[in-house]
Amino acid sequence: MAFFDVSLKELQTYCPDRDEPADFDAFWQSTLQEARALPLNAIFQKVDYGVVAQETFDVTFHGFGGQPVKGWLILPSQRREKLPCVVEFIGYGGGRNFGFDWLLWSSAGFAHFIMDTRGQGGSWSKGDTPDLYAEGGNGHYPGSMTKGVLDPKHYYYRRVFTDAVRAIEAARSHPDVDASQIAVTGGSQGGGITIAAAGLVPDVVAAMSDVPFLCHYRRATEIVDTYPYREIAEFCHIHRDKVDTVFHTLSYFDGVNFAPRAKAKTLFSVGLMDQVCPPSTVYAAYNYWAGEKEIKVYPYNGHEGGQSYQTLEKLKFLKSIWK
Repeated sequence: MAFFDVSLKELQTYCPDRDEPADFDAFWQSTLQEARALPLNAIFQKVDYGVVAQETFDVTFHGFGGQPVKGWLILPSQRREKLPCVVEFIGYGGGRNFGFDWLLWSSAGFAHFIMDTRGQGGSWSKGDTPDLYAEGGNGHYPGSMTKGVLDPKHYYYRRVFTDAVRAIEAARSHPDVDASQIAVTGGSQGGGITIAAAGLVPDVVAAMSDVPFLCHYRRATEIVDTYPYREIAEFCHIHRDKVDTVFHTLSYFDGVNFAPRAKAKTLFSVGLMDQVCPPSTVYAAYNYWAGEKEIKVYPYNGHEGGQSYQTLEKLKFLKSIWK
């Protein structure tokens, strides 16, 4: 592993031309209107894992298409007022697993909502939310990246990003959560969902995106051959006549296009040796971010990023906002 992307100096000013569809805002407005026309039906069922410092709730809410999505809500056991809430999104292939796997933010005194990712959770941690969508899909390369990729209306991440917006609404609906104080966070795929959620829900107060995926897709497929971006390249390898169609669809789901719409204060992180989510793809979203921003750079790290060092930075970041 070595440096392979442009220099840090070039990254700091890297603002590629954005391939933004003319109907980007209308597409997402219509998508979210459809979702909100159906009841949220957020249900919080207390679960006893024998953990005394936290209360854990098994969550079900209705996401895209009114389909049930699972999650966790974890609260400090000792609380006297409504709490600010961190809504977290999960990395590619993972699921929500068990509630006791997510104790950091509640230990810091915050509410913590974890959204399960539909159709995932069979790779490195278990999930409980199937992707029930059955309309208009195309044959796809194994994985999630090319499901429905020939039409934005049917693309997989339309459903996931809609679920993310509804997850924020579900978190806000709980009586112990301060609905005005929501932060979003995640790493890799979770970082990409974080960027989208911050762009679609402009009143979140903070966003923390670590080594984000789902940004600047075309460049990623051109400079690395690692998965998951390689799923897109492999699909285009077979469907030679669909390349432009694929990247047109992806433009509706690109963090580079959500970032200019995101007003929240943000903390990014990047590994300069990251061959899964290349540094230039991270900086492309970061440099277009509309709100107050900061990025932590880990020069000799790959996709693992800052790990515990970055966790400490995020704790300090949120404590500076929620004093």
